[in-house]
Amino acid sequence: MSSESLDKLMYSFVVDDVLKGLFIYVPPGYVACVYDLGRGVLKKVLTPGLHFKIPFWQKAKLFNVQTLEYSISRQFNLDHDRALGDIPIAAVTQDGKRVGTEGTILLRLDIHQVPSIWQTIGEDFVAKIVRPTIRSRIRMVFSRYDFQEIIGAKRSDVEQDLKSELERIFYSRGIYVENVLLSEISQISQAQ
Repeated sequence: MSSESLDKLMYSFVVDDVLKGLFIYVPPGYVACVYDLGRGVLKKVLTPGLHFKIPFWQKAKLFNVQTLEYSISRQFNLDHDRALGDIPIAAVTQDGKRVGTEGTILLRLDIHQVPSIWQTIGEDFVAKIVRPTIRSRIRMVFSRYDFQEIIGAKRSDVEQDLKSELERIFYSRGIYVENVLLSEISQISQAQ
């Protein structure tokens, strides 16, 4: 290997691994958490802008802190378990009717609890916490109402009860529930 090609290789290493590793750019609507080899996940959250980090010693991870749309619909692909959403959720009403539920739940991560989320739950918090909790709470809340109440006069009560149940579980974990919007509730035949 010639001296010139060795110099190019070293220059490439310095530019790619050291200089690019010195900075973390955090775009608007995101925050970054830093994992430090000596201290673990740091409690300080990096807000939008350009920040320094120690190459090789610190790793940064971006988290979206904008309002997130958790969509429950037939078009959702469950093959992507980290994706934010779900297929229609089946539930049984108080009067024994099986229903399929579609809608949207608006969520947002608490900026100050993002390091704790990364430390205790991990990057796949949707598959571990969000999806199972939403499924469970929808089934629980729907069991309190008759089918006609859910699709009729008490629909807003159902949405509010569901929001309250989700807040009770998510709030302590650093996830805010901004709104629950049910779009379609249809009866499922017993043969399915």
